[in-house]
Amino acid sequence: MSAVLPTADLPDDAAPATGRRRAAALLAWLLALSLLLALLGASVGSTGFESALHMGGDALAWQIVWDIRLPRTLGAWLAGALLGLAGAIAQGLFRNPLADPYLLGSASGAALGGALALALMGVSLSSAGWWARLGMTGAAFLGATGAVLLTLVLARGVQHTLRLLLAGVVVGVVLSAARDLIQVAHPNILEAMQVFTLGSSAFVGWQACLLMAVLWLVCVLAAWALSRLLDGLVLGEATAASLGLPLGPMRAGLVLALALATGTAVAHTGLIAFVGLAAPHLVRSLARATHPWQVWLASLMGGVLLLAADILARWLVAPQELPVGVLTAALGGSYLLWLMHRRGFGGGA
Repeated sequence: MSAVLPTADLPDDAAPATGRRRAAALLAWLLALSLLLALLGASVGSTGFESALHMGGDALAWQIVWDIRLPRTLGAWLAGALLGLAGAIAQGLFRNPLADPYLLGSASGAALGGALALALMGVSLSSAGWWARLGMTGAAFLGATGAVLLTLVLARGVQHTLRLLLAGVVVGVVLSAARDLIQVAHPNILEAMQVFTLGSSAFVGWQACLLMAVLWLVCVLAAWALSRLLDGLVLGEATAASLGLPLGPMRAGLVLALALATGTAVAHTGLIAFVGLAAPHLVRSLARATHPWQVWLASLMGGVLLLAADILARWLVAPQELPVGVLTAALGGSYLLWLMHRRGFGGGA
């Protein structure tokens, strides 16, 4: 699909209508592609592609599809959808096309929480304390949430965007250093932490899928309801305030949705690079739409990107498997380099 025509090339009354039509068409394409990739994901095993229709009455084969492949496929799509949504919120909220979901320190906090849990699991559970009992996923989620809260405290709320960004960078650096110290003190957790930092959907089950689905729906509806602020911020904070928008409460709601979406995805699939950064860029290049459309489209695009990468990671070197985070970083980085070259290193997204 080609990029949309600039709105200046269209009559004033035609530009919004054309934008809506193209956004609706992209929405339909993304839904269809998501369904196709879901069917494909259920057919990818350790030996490559195999059709579930050819499994006949093999109960074990169907159990593998139902208990392993389907939840993994759905989990990869949901994690990507959460990251795509978080990326759209971050880029709109910070008015920066290079903003990604991890700007508020959530990735470093999740990694620190996971490292603490793994280190404590090395001792007996009776003396490990509640943090170890949370498990890797629960500890990573609490770590991500705690990192965002610390960022908000250091930034003194959400009123100043630049202060919020700087606080997020500082929190990320400090928590990453703390994680490294734990890994040095407990070298036995390095292998498990490597899986977490490189990203994987291999451990997602049906219960995790249900939790991610509920939280995705909550976050995307909240972002859609508050997307008027993102449209207003395109013209600047002063203009947004002059439109009568309650900047403080709406910005706080968007930050909460951003943190919840990012923390949920990272806790279940580890650190996945570039999906949250690239998904909004792709949407803007394919459909010139307002933010109420963008939050839905970027979320669907993120799901498609991560699920496609997960299928490739399972298939390229089968029966071995590539870390999906490495694949998304390679593909996403290549796309952004191409985008920079196409825009002459000076154009905005």
